[in-house]
Amino acid sequence: MRKPRDFDSELKALDSKARQLKQAKLQQLGELVVATGADALPVEQLAGALLAAVSASDMMVREDWRQRGAAFFQRQGKARGGARSRAASAAAAGGGTASSGSPTSAE
Repeated sequence: MRKPRDFDSELKALDSKARQLKQAKLQQLGELVVATGADALPVEQLAGALLAAVSASDMMVREDWRQRGAAFFQRQGKARGGARSRAASAAAAGGGTASSGSPTSAE
């Protein structure tokens, strides 16, 4: 005989997962603001810049922003990658394991 499904617990689990994903997204956006140096801007100025970006309809401008963003993440990845490879080499030489945070990209 099959065990009946507990829809309430499944919904609670899905709700919990959705909250975790939303929290992770908010944290990543905050980290992005700090990484780009935008945290030095007044809140009103940052909000205005984001609103302008959202409402921009010129595809050339948006493509330029996309390319600049991609270049930013590539530079960041190379900077972290070099540190990781050095840490991994040192750990291999010392017999330990290298631990590093795994930043995620927001797309």
